[in-house]
Amino acid sequence: MGGVTSSMAAKFAFFPPNPPSYGVVVEESTGKLKMTEVAAKENVDVLRLPTKRGTSIVAVYVKNPAATLTLLYSHGNAADLGQMYELFTELSHHLRVNLMGYDYSGYGRSTGKPTEQNTYADIEAAYRCLEETYGVKEEDVILYGQSVGSGPTLDLASRLSRLRAVVLHSPILSGLRVMYPVKRTYCCFFTMQNVDKIPLVECPVLVIHGTADDVVDCSHGKQLFELSKQKYEPLWVKNGNHCDLEVFPEYIKHLKKFISAIEKSTVFRNGSALCMDQIDKPRSSTDCRPRPSTDQREKSRQSADKREPRTSTDRRDKSRSSVDRKEKKSKSLDLSEKANNNMEQPEKARNSIDRFGDMMRSAVLCNIDCFKPVGAKV
Repeated sequence: MGGVTSSMAAKFAFFPPNPPSYGVVVEESTGKLKMTEVAAKENVDVLRLPTKRGTSIVAVYVKNPAATLTLLYSHGNAADLGQMYELFTELSHHLRVNLMGYDYSGYGRSTGKPTEQNTYADIEAAYRCLEETYGVKEEDVILYGQSVGSGPTLDLASRLSRLRAVVLHSPILSGLRVMYPVKRTYCCFFTMQNVDKIPLVECPVLVIHGTADDVVDCSHGKQLFELSKQKYEPLWVKNGNHCDLEVFPEYIKHLKKFISAIEKSTVFRNGSALCMDQIDKPRSSTDCRPRPSTDQREKSRQSADKREPRTSTDRRDKSRSSVDRKEKKSKSLDLSEKANNNMEQPEKARNSIDRFGDMMRSAVLCNIDCFKPVGAKV
């Protein structure tokens, strides 16, 4: 039974587009690789990377001169680099990050066959390239896993102690749990045990999942969120399905907010990661100066009451009340003026996000219902 279930899970898990949506050729003038069937861009490197399991995978590296962080993106099922190319360049631009995306073994123009163990070797090869070729440090890397890509993402994240952050996009608890509503992990016939690996991830985790996902139920994302050590505010996209979250304006808006919070955070202090509560709190809220105890403050207050007549206290209270009213009125006017001055800014941001959504509506990100058996209703 175990072998049969494992075989079934593998078939449901991997659907590489056939034929691939792109080709790879060598430019005669430069000797560099380039992808065909996509628009050539000067800031995109095309690479072939060897893996420790003997396969050769295709990867793209999108450079952003304003970036301080690098996103390593593991894409979803039934997609390859040709279909993800425009999304990668748009994400790099809007999030102001460098971005590396790669095709799993057996996907696109990568060699070999798509298996669970191969995907783990594939992401390792991509990560090693970031370190060795581009000089990217572990603490400046954000791993992004979409759908089946949450498997290699969490496998690598569980083994990197200084990773900056993780994004899980429509993730799965496990390959088996997508097919059957089981409550336990059975290692002998199971693939992609994300439910067991998420507690090992030390860095902040953002979970994004559609509430109307009919391929991988939203409960998968919610349970992974609950099991995360460092939780960032999740995004449950109302009416979002499995392969369309990018077209919702809140998707890119929430990602921008997350990247901004991660950029501003000091990730490691004294060798340990900061929690998300520390990231979101302003630095000025931390007061390291010694404070008198409650008892001392109470004694001081009582002493002051004894020294001063009651009428003096009343006068101070009236004076303070008058000052407070003036300050509140002044603050109210300031806030009103600032709100009027900034009326145009949200509209500009919204237009930018809407344009991103319009662009993504025209992209083919997933041309098959992942994990669904052949013959199931689409």
